[in-house]
Amino acid sequence: MKKIIIFILLMNIFALPSLANQFIENERNTISIFKNTVNSVVNVSSLQSNNQNWLYGDNEVSAGAGSGFLWDKVGHIVTNYHVVKSGNKFKVSFHNDQNQYDAIIVGVEPKKDIAVLKLIKKPKQLLPIQIGSSTDLVVGQKAVAIGNPFGLDHTITSGIISALERKIEGVGGVKIHGMIQTDSSINPGNSGGPLLDSQGKLIGMNTVIFSGSGTSSGVGFAVPVDTIKRVAPQLIKYGKIIRPGLGIGVLPDHIKSRFGINKGIVISYIDKNGPLGKNGLKGMEQDQWGRYYIGDIITKINNTEVNTYDDIYQVLDKTKIGDQVVVEYIRNNRSLSTKVNLIELK
Repeated sequence: MKKIIIFILLMNIFALPSLANQFIENERNTISIFKNTVNSVVNVSSLQSNNQNWLYGDNEVSAGAGSGFLWDKVGHIVTNYHVVKSGNKFKVSFHNDQNQYDAIIVGVEPKKDIAVLKLIKKPKQLLPIQIGSSTDLVVGQKAVAIGNPFGLDHTITSGIISALERKIEGVGGVKIHGMIQTDSSINPGNSGGPLLDSQGKLIGMNTVIFSGSGTSSGVGFAVPVDTIKRVAPQLIKYGKIIRPGLGIGVLPDHIKSRFGINKGIVISYIDKNGPLGKNGLKGMEQDQWGRYYIGDIITKINNTEVNTYDDIYQVLDKTKIGDQVVVEYIRNNRSLSTKVNLIELK
């Protein structure tokens, strides 16, 4: 009788489904992504230190919070610029770690909404995020976001890539191009966190939502990882972006329209020692009575039309210092062109 009971118990044990079989393939994939990536994702607290209180001494107030991810074993953290822009002190916390680690800003690129922090003291173990590519992304593929929405520690949401090559308003009159649109829930606090593919590799940085209520509405946007791979190393090495330029100033659109000009870039001033200055191009001039006169108007760079500051920024953003470009311009109703080598923009 005892042998029969033991046999039945053993049969029941072996008949129990394994943990792996409790979940469908997509669930197992999501669980795996979280387990393998969560220790690379951090919470970033931005603080504003006020040292003007003579009675109580220094005090710190919250200036915002968001997410970020570990870029390398040196301790660099990548996050959004808008997460850190209002703070002068920064605290970073890791998953299942009660400690908060001080960090400093290494460099920022507001026009791409990217910032890099560096840990002053580091945990014993650092697990950098796996870097992927955004070149071959496909609409409809899986997209997973990990972050700290509403201060809730290390939360994962899953969805798909809804669209590619979106343009989102940035700062300084330029747009952030190539943004990834996703329906993975992105809420306040998710900013700066990673967007991952089904392999758990970084494909973007969650940045902004479009919502009337301020919460997730199924339309979130992420900076593509290929942009981050280009920007972050420069911020780490130089503390800024080394950007190519033409050595000119551009007349703002609202002033340009007062002169009856709708197309092209009006050169407001020009560096005589810059590429275009050395080639004889001219900026605006003023006579003795204070009247301004239009100089040269740039119409194309490398056969691409440029009509706004954003246009010229995006064209030059695809180049590097020393590249030669063809600049087409109008002077006294005549179409002219010149070849110039780009210089570092100061």
